[in-house]
Amino acid sequence: MTETTPLPGAGRAAALRDEAREIAERLEREHGVRPRLVVVVATEDESTAWYVRSITRAADRAGIACDTVRLPADAEPAAIRKELAGLSADPAVHGVILQTPLPPGASAAELAGAIAPEKDVDGANPLSLGRLAAGLPAFAPATAEAVVSLLDAHGIELSGRGVAVVGRSTVVGKPLAHLLLDRDATVTVCHSRTADLAAATRTADIVVAAAGRAGLITADHVAPGAVVMDVGTNPTEDGGLIGDVDAESVNGTAAALSPVPGGVGPVTTALLLRHTALAALRAVTADR
Repeated sequence: MTETTPLPGAGRAAALRDEAREIAERLEREHGVRPRLVVVVATEDESTAWYVRSITRAADRAGIACDTVRLPADAEPAAIRKELAGLSADPAVHGVILQTPLPPGASAAELAGAIAPEKDVDGANPLSLGRLAAGLPAFAPATAEAVVSLLDAHGIELSGRGVAVVGRSTVVGKPLAHLLLDRDATVTVCHSRTADLAAATRTADIVVAAAGRAGLITADHVAPGAVVMDVGTNPTEDGGLIGDVDAESVNGTAAALSPVPGGVGPVTTALLLRHTALAALRAVTADR
């Protein structure tokens, strides 16, 4: 049995961080401006805290300032919206992220509308998503873009290929479908009400698992020689992470598989930094 080839994200992430650092150094050298990212958090969730710390460390290595605004875990939506609007209006801030989960009663989709599109580095504002769907310039959600970026990094062709995206969230599934269509892929979006998921995914050259269900995708869902991209980040009882793909099951059937952790995740973080650097560059250019 031929082993499935892993598709690690470390190399692509490093290249993206280098690009962000080059932009940041140029901005500081030529304009005295350091790109600044602000993450708004309104939860005590430990996995969120870990993720925000990882962004902060990566930003520091890329020469980007990264601050965290911590609101109470029971913060009212109006208070969160006011914080986001204030950051959007601050010329010293170039990127704003609203981290989930949010307090009960708070809608991420509604609150993200308070983030100025030019600072919406994780593509959460419905205006950003609309521009993406229309093929207009906008920051795509970083996780969705990371899937395409990682496929490119490993030389996997998209034009003319059949891609099954399992999951229809506005964070991954829907924006990813638009990004893939822009690359001339033929896209099928599957979801919880897809009548026969395995039948839908077995016809695809590339399967993207982004449903948030551990071990959902098995060898039964994958055509021999297909590429599988695992976007899932499901916590385990021992504090680890597993994906939406049963990696042991698909081994030997899939030609290649992105690992969890270490696949799409590092690329996502690096893209957030690249987006922030580009937002800062555009802000400086617009002011001239």
